[in-house]
Parts: sequence; structure tokens; C-alpha cells
Amino acid sequence: MKLLVTIFQDEDGIFVAECPAIPGCVSQGNTEAEAVENVRQAIRECLEVRAERGMPLTVRTHEPGPSAIWAEHTVRRTD
Repeated sequence: MKLLVTIFQDEDGIFVAECPAIPGCVSQGNTEAEAVENVRQAIRECLEVRAERGMPLTVRTHEPGPSAIWAEHTVRRTD
């Protein structure tokens, strides 16, 4: 199973990694590599817990096309 993760650096310099397909699956690290390794472990643990509880392992994620992203940020004038 391939899962995507998002990684960003917060205001304190910590790298935060999240797996959007698994709600609540977030980890962090002092470096990007550490955050990736930590989120890998978090993914394993989250999948284990979800399986034990009979929950779907993942939720659907969707990548909107460029036009959908542009439309969200377009400001419409009313004058």
C-alpha cells in the first residue's frame, strides 16, 4: 500500500509529517528525514489500531486539478 505524506516546517523549525489518508496520523522530527521515519512508525501503529477496531484502514483522498485549485483562490469583484 502506497501512502502519501505531507511535510512542512513549523514556526519553531520542527518538521511535521502527516498522512492525510489516515485521520490523526501525524508525527514530527528535528529534521525532515527524522519526521519521515517517525511518520512511518506512526502509520504502522495507526493501521494496527484501526484494524483492531474494525475501522477502515484509510479514507479516500483526492487531488484536485489545477483549475479547481485556481478557482478556490480567485477573488470575484462585485462592482
